[in-house]
Amino acid sequence: MSEISSNKDINIVLVEPEIPQNTGNIARTCAATGAALHLVRPLGFEIDDRKLKRAGLDYWDKLDITYYDGLDDFFQKNPDAEFFLFTTKAKHCYSDIVYPKRVFLMFGKETKGLPEELLYQNPERCVRIPMRDTLRSLNLSNSAAIAVYEVLRQRGFEGLREDGELTKYKWDE
Repeated sequence: MSEISSNKDINIVLVEPEIPQNTGNIARTCAATGAALHLVRPLGFEIDDRKLKRAGLDYWDKLDITYYDGLDDFFQKNPDAEFFLFTTKAKHCYSDIVYPKRVFLMFGKETKGLPEELLYQNPERCVRIPMRDTLRSLNLSNSAAIAVYEVLRQRGFEGLREDGELTKYKWDE
């Protein structure tokens, strides 16, 4: 676990996450995809929380995690970060963006999302995952998975295995 920024191409940034199970699920997504996880304090749980670790199962040793003491610390340590702010308040669809080689996908806390001032100052970086207007938002871990897999789709799932194998049978070739 690092205190300096990752050099990974795909970075998921959670700003003040509150629910350990969501962060654990996102950590598992990061491990499965090779994305780095960035956690911006304060966190709504302890890192050793058993719910967090149970959601991430045995993937913790495969993670690249960086911690920050607030958003100012994140932006200071990542001055050239090309970031996209995932929010229900955005005017742009997440799938309309051509993501850069090194990208930071940012998500806010479960109860409030990202700070509105940050959204207002960066309107072209705000993106939305479409959904029915009768619901408040998607689950944070689902949103992070949708975002990282869109970036990976645009890159042809580079570095990921795309085929699977049966355990008892063989696929017909």
